[in-house]
Amino acid sequence: LRQNGDNPAPSTAIESLDACDGDLYPNVGTLLQILASLPVSVASAERTFLTLRRLKTWLRAKMTEERLTGLALLNIHRDIPVDTSHVTDRFASARKRRTDFLL
Repeated sequence: LRQNGDNPAPSTAIESLDACDGDLYPNVGTLLQILASLPVSVASAERTFLTLRRLKTWLRAKMTEERLTGLALLNIHRDIPVDTSHVTDRFASARKRRTDFLL
């Protein structure tokens, strides 16, 4: 995998596997195949289960499954910005909240 100034060094396992000459370096090619197929542990998956467990124990009797799922998704994807004015407008227009009484 000698690199010159024209080709930058590979930055991922798959790029390294593509750049590796399997005939010249069979063991390196095999190791790169194993490395490319290993699953990557992500903190968001672990955070998902922890958040859902916390929410279920705290809010079990107080909300439906749909609201529980919504709260869990908000907590898991908390790095995504939420436009509160859009949310309130959508909530207000979802259905009529007041009932007209006729006497």
